Amino acid sequence: MATLNISELEQVEKFRHLQLTLRDRWKTTELFDNSEADILIIPSLSIDQRELQKIEGCEHYEERLLFSLIRLQNPRTRLVYVTSVPLHPSIIDYYLQLLPGIPFSHARNRLLLLSTYDSSLKPLSQKILERPRLLERIHQALRLDKSFMICYNSSHWEGELSLKLGVPLYAAAPDLQIWGTKSGSRQIFKESGVPYPDGSEKIWNHTDLAEATSDLWERQPTLQRVVIKLNEGISGEGNALLDLRPIENLAPGKGTHAERVAAISDRFSIMRFQAKQETWDNFSGRLPELGGIAEAFVEGKIKRSPSVQGRITPNGEVEILSTHDQILGGPDGQIYLGCRFPADESYRLQLQQLGLQVGKKLAEKGTLERFGLDFIAVDKGNKEWDIQAIEINLRKGGTTHPFMTLKLLTNGRYDLSTGLFYSQQGRPKYYIATDNLQKERYQGLLPNDLMDIIADQRLHFDSGTETGTVFHLMGCLSQFGKLGLTSIGDSPQQAQDIYNKVVKVLDEETRSKNQDLSAFSDYSFPVVWDESSS
Repeated sequence: MATLNISELEQVEKFRHLQLTLRDRWKTTELFDNSEADILIIPSLSIDQRELQKIEGCEHYEERLLFSLIRLQNPRTRLVYVTSVPLHPSIIDYYLQLLPGIPFSHARNRLLLLSTYDSSLKPLSQKILERPRLLERIHQALRLDKSFMICYNSSHWEGELSLKLGVPLYAAAPDLQIWGTKSGSRQIFKESGVPYPDGSEKIWNHTDLAEATSDLWERQPTLQRVVIKLNEGISGEGNALLDLRPIENLAPGKGTHAERVAAISDRFSIMRFQAKQETWDNFSGRLPELGGIAEAFVEGKIKRSPSVQGRITPNGEVEILSTHDQILGGPDGQIYLGCRFPADESYRLQLQQLGLQVGKKLAEKGTLERFGLDFIAVDKGNKEWDIQAIEINLRKGGTTHPFMTLKLLTNGRYDLSTGLFYSQQGRPKYYIATDNLQKERYQGLLPNDLMDIIADQRLHFDSGTETGTVFHLMGCLSQFGKLGLTSIGDSPQQAQDIYNKVVKVLDEETRSKNQDLSAFSDYSFPVVWDESSS
């Protein structure tokens, strides 16, 4: 970790002191009562922007925290939600209509939507800091003694914004984000006694990367493949798969170390990159900036990628929130597409225990709020699984918004003894969620079009039965044909059936992108005349 100068140390100390005020405020994010709170939502994706651009439609991912609007069902909660570009009004209306027992107008009056009107490739928090008048407007809108700030991830931009506004940030401090990198995760796994694949320390150039990969192969002579990861890649987009089998004639005991290093170095350029359009020239060019690691690829005929989510409270307590089985795609199944809740009963309680071990170590380091822990699980038979930790996420990942949507809509509880979530009526709830329902045929659908389809086909979430679908990432739909959703049911099969119905309906509604305009002849649209021009 880099040494901080005196000025930076003073800023860190001020940030920590401000965060201490969270001990009296943070519970208002969880309780359904009449507590007064002003919550500032800054959904800034403050990560390497070049890596972020590997995710199609990433400019709309600020919408993923819109589940926070459900917090407005607390009648004395006020929300300030800031985005890079304005949100479509129908998207906001959609979320506010989900609130049970709260008049729409009452909730809307407690919501302030602000925008930087800046779609450039900068983190939102940086954009806000570059606009003093917007910063002042946010400051004046908040009751500082009742406020706290929530973000997607914490960087120096969020730390500076927190100090400028005098509002505590409910997230891990920026200087602790190292524990959410690939190399930092491996160190936490080692210290907490959690099993994880063999691999390297952080590496800064391709020459050392070839050396480290050869060393790894020599420690594991039967190794077939190696995952090369950028230290700060996201959603698997910063990963590449190096196949050693074509050079097995140079395996340990056959070739020399120098021959292995040379052969590995030659094969970097033909690795299988998980991100679309990625090249070795670009990938290797990021190593001096981000660093990288080499890690043994976990082989297995039947593999899964489960995860556990936890939280470290401002009081230092570690809580387990959920477990999931992740849905992965991409060339080698390393790209996050979605998730199922909860994780398989064969290992969900084991995931909880491993999550607690990691959470306690993170708490010792001083981290705060949410953490996610990803695993690879290999079936050993007889319902036994070999589970190894892969990485830690110190941000609101792809499993955060579906689970919080379920929790806020049902006001239910997570049961550690079973790993299940129960509604207030005592029914276990299940869901399947994705950020990546994407088809070319969906392109051109506007948010209002989606609302019409949801209403006509009754796809919406039913607060009476507490089943149905909640949509997100609606801003991605028109340009990218991409949509997010969480389908909630009373059984895993019902959740899957609800999800399948959504896909079927959308496919049918868009089965012909080149429909003749006569297809709309049965519809009568009102004509609004501008009398001033007549």
